Amino acid sequence: MAVRIRLARFGCKNRPFYRVMAADSRSPRDGKHLEVLGYYNPLPGQDGGKRMGLNFDRIKYWLSVGAQPSDPVQRLLFRAGLLPPPPMLAMTRKGGPRDRRPVDPMTGRYLTNSKMELIDEHAQVDEEDKEDEEELS
Repeated sequence: MAVRIRLARFGCKNRPFYRVMAADSRSPRDGKHLEVLGYYNPLPGQDGGKRMGLNFDRIKYWLSVGAQPSDPVQRLLFRAGLLPPPPMLAMTRKGGPRDRRPVDPMTGRYLTNSKMELIDEHAQVDEEDKEDEEELS
């Protein structure tokens, strides 16, 4: 039996609420589970933050006996500090052209224009240095 740590959706339409569960990989998303390991509320609360509660001891146990986290759970566990960062999200697409936008490894999101401008400034400085070297030679 392959065990997956995954999210089961609760809540109503347009107001999702998820429970983190250890379940058999063959069971449906909201079906039979082995154990509830925590919860995740993606909607921001009054303080503006997303709420998450995890039972770290039980998650560590399930990971130690070979349970595989799903991709969303892997990102949650990375944010909680239990797992190393997941692979770059922009590089996981199969087929077609790759997205060349830079990705922040801590959040997995695309960098904003202000951060990209900083990167472009460094690239311009490097190009100017190469031009100066060419002129000197």
